[in-house]
Amino acid sequence: MSARDAVPPQSEPTPQGEQMLVPGVRPVTTRDRLGLLIDAPMRPRAAQKPLDVGLFDEAARNQLDRFQRGVLP
Repeated sequence: MSARDAVPPQSEPTPQGEQMLVPGVRPVTTRDRLGLLIDAPMRPRAAQKPLDVGLFDEAARNQLDRFQRGVLP
């Protein structure tokens, strides 16, 4: 590629100022942005409550006295 074959850079005005356009790269559209939001994992609407029952009860896990020798209930 020589200087004669070079294409002058293109630009476009934006609210932030003059922006240079890169050949082969298209601008991000609203459709692209919405697609990213749709593909993102769901987030809870409210804070989640802890599950402190049964298998997930961390307070029950701390009852180590049942496994010590010489201690009877």
